Amino acid sequence: MRAVAIALATLLGSSINAAAAQDASVVIETGDVDRFYRIYDAAGGHPRADTLQRDYLDQGSEGLQRLARLRNVTGQSIADAITKRPEMYVQARDCGDVLPRVRERLAVALGRLQQAYPQMRSAPITIAVGRGKPVGVGSRESGVQIGLEALCANPWMNPDVEDRFVRVAVHEYAHVQQVVAFSEAEGVTVLAAALEEGAAEFVTELTTGAVSYAYMAGLVSGREASIETAFAADMDKTELSDWLYNSTPDKPADLGYWVGYRIVKAYYQQADDKQQALADIFEMRDPKAFLARSGWRPGTALGQ
Repeated sequence: MRAVAIALATLLGSSINAAAAQDASVVIETGDVDRFYRIYDAAGGHPRADTLQRDYLDQGSEGLQRLARLRNVTGQSIADAITKRPEMYVQARDCGDVLPRVRERLAVALGRLQQAYPQMRSAPITIAVGRGKPVGVGSRESGVQIGLEALCANPWMNPDVEDRFVRVAVHEYAHVQQVVAFSEAEGVTVLAAALEEGAAEFVTELTTGAVSYAYMAGLVSGREASIETAFAADMDKTELSDWLYNSTPDKPADLGYWVGYRIVKAYYQQADDKQQALADIFEMRDPKAFLARSGWRPGTALGQ
């Protein structure tokens, strides 16, 4: 892995339409991964908490610093995670071999996003090593941070590790574009949170060809209408745990992501002006009004 930040435009090969991403200036930073494994190797796979804090976190990229602040990543928490799950950090080193190809594919996907949404907000994508979670974080203020070891350790999301990296990164990058982060507000409703996450899933499909949660199609198959009917009954609730942020490796869930994706896709498909529709998705401020304009109902048929 190269410990440098690369502008997306420089990654485009001759077989890719450079016009689709010529203005994309997103930086993908992986230097923190290289620094972590230098420290890790020097300590025989058991670095001390103070060493991780001083030589890894305190010397880290701006993205790693943000991740540490947002999700309580400390030298001690990483050392504890290494002790508890040493195999996760061994696996992450091999998993990281896909990053050069991930860079190339992200260049294409985000180039497509910029073409579809010319006002795309640029923010860095940092891939670093943390404490086993989170898998990914994305926001308008903080850019995107991906936990290498966490994403590598969650094959249930998508068995193809390269696809997993690309699509999770694009999902989080979509959050950077959203004017309102509903999930961070007090008293957020199931509908608002589902539309926030569903919009990110739709944008991932629009730019990469598939959503980030690959398991979802099998999970909902044959139950689509009943799931959406139950969602419609719960969408004004402020207790999210039945619909969002409730997946585990043993029990994948997060069905609110899927319903939100379906509502957003319905809105986009019925729109004559696709560029304006995408702007409406990112600039959504009133979830109920957006839902009404989407034409979605439980069991609504959508095109591909």
